[in-house]
Amino acid sequence: MSNDSIKKTIVVALGVCFVCSILVATAAVSLKARQDKNRKLDKIKNILQAGDLYQKGQSSKEIFEIFSQKVQPHMLDIETGQFLPEEKYDDVLNPENYDIKTVAKHKKYGMKVPDDKDIAGIKRMPKYVLIYYIKDKDQVGKLVLPLYGKGLWSTMYGFIALDRDLKTVKGFTFYEHGETPGLGGEVDNPKWKAQWNGKSAFDDNLELRLTVIKGIVDKSRSEAIYQIDGLSGSTLTTDGIRNLVKFWLGENVYGPFFKKLREEGING
Repeated sequence: MSNDSIKKTIVVALGVCFVCSILVATAAVSLKARQDKNRKLDKIKNILQAGDLYQKGQSSKEIFEIFSQKVQPHMLDIETGQFLPEEKYDDVLNPENYDIKTVAKHKKYGMKVPDDKDIAGIKRMPKYVLIYYIKDKDQVGKLVLPLYGKGLWSTMYGFIALDRDLKTVKGFTFYEHGETPGLGGEVDNPKWKAQWNGKSAFDDNLELRLTVIKGIVDKSRSEAIYQIDGLSGSTLTTDGIRNLVKFWLGENVYGPFFKKLREEGING
């Protein structure tokens, strides 16, 4: 083979690579808006699922309409348990653009989780989280709270919904994770998620009791009201869910907020 043919082959190969890279980049840019919209839609769908407002088969238009009519977002200051006034919203802290990953990494709005408290294995967390009130006429019927933590292969991002009594679980869902399909991926199984509805997160002394156990819940025992079945063959995913629930619903995150609501009333 002559040198000229080798050069021509290399030139042609480089040319093909260049053209392909332009096509891929163009497709990525042109599809970004649609991908962003789909991600937002999926997150909103999960919020509605946790708040028992989603019905299978609803169109994207219906989903956005229900969210707009029934869901009221609030920016929560984790440290104080107070809502951030709207006049302090900016490009990062606002309901439209809020992204929990971005805020957790943010130099000003994120913070490192101390090693001795990081049972969820997340390393960093936001100082402000976007929570959601589910409206029931003029009252707050439920609240939907974001949470996340490490599973076996991934960081799992989801929502838990509590009734207005701040005790009864009304829904639980993950909108992003990378757990093994058929094992840890069973967190997406509707039957497993349905177990959460009606469980008690706290006992009468306001001690956090909600947990995911290893194995199957014995419904004849009194503590069953606080327990969720573990995921078969997925010990580390099960442990991760147990730990993230304990972390986010505990005193280091939502504890001050729960205390404020119990003292002032959820509509206070």
